[in-house]
Amino acid sequence: MVCSPGSRWIFDLGGGAFVTAICQSHLPIRPWAEPRTSRLPGLNPVAPGQWLLVDDAYAPQMALRERLLVDRPDEVLRVSPGAAPAARDLLSQILAELAGSPDYRIAETAVVCPDGRRVALDFAAPLETAARLVQEDLVLMQKPPGMDEHVLTAAALCFPASWSLAEKFLRPLTGIHGPVEAYDADLARRVQRLFDGIRPGRPIWRANALVYADPALFQPRTEADRRPVPPEGARWLRVERQCLARLPETGAVAFTIHTYVVPFESLDPEDRVAFSGAEPVA
Repeated sequence: MVCSPGSRWIFDLGGGAFVTAICQSHLPIRPWAEPRTSRLPGLNPVAPGQWLLVDDAYAPQMALRERLLVDRPDEVLRVSPGAAPAARDLLSQILAELAGSPDYRIAETAVVCPDGRRVALDFAAPLETAARLVQEDLVLMQKPPGMDEHVLTAAALCFPASWSLAEKFLRPLTGIHGPVEAYDADLARRVQRLFDGIRPGRPIWRANALVYADPALFQPRTEADRRPVPPEGARWLRVERQCLARLPETGAVAFTIHTYVVPFESLDPEDRVAFSGAEPVA
């Protein structure tokens, strides 16, 4: 394994093959090992100032996000007409959160980001603007009048972990989780109660971890187009820190996803043992 400067790591797979991965230097959370995350439902209150995080992969992750927003906007950005007010609400809340961070400099018309980029504040395109500021993917869930479930009405999803924004867009929670075998009627009711019960100013978070054979952050897949498990080889651990926050002006729920990727071999021996029976996820 050869590490290049920053957080772009170059891995020697043997036989003259190399792969470049955007990785963090370490995992700040270990969902499989910590009682607060390993025990279902694994929900925790977000500490003040910890909703949106900046880590050592910020610059390369944001460079990739920028490229996807420019080159593949139809795949990573969707906003339904009715979600525009919620998207503006989300941008306002993100700016309020970032105002307390020493990593950002916020002015009236622009934000200087931790990597030195200057992002113009465009409230006519609030979700795209927000996506250029933070590492988190941003998903808006709203409960339309007369419906019993929250619906995915907008998202900036640059780092999907084997799902497709185009496929899930405008689906309710049960439709989004259709392929999940454990998502039965009882679990669906509990998840909906959770969404209904989130209060403004009191976000919550959970985390998951999956072993992947490919370190790529952008891995969209439809429900029908499941790639086969690749041959045994280099593996990566992908951890998502997922937050749910109620937006105060519109009542929409913001689902944010901070993605960590580290080489499997970088884990401590006891952590590798915890995943010894896991198959790589393509």
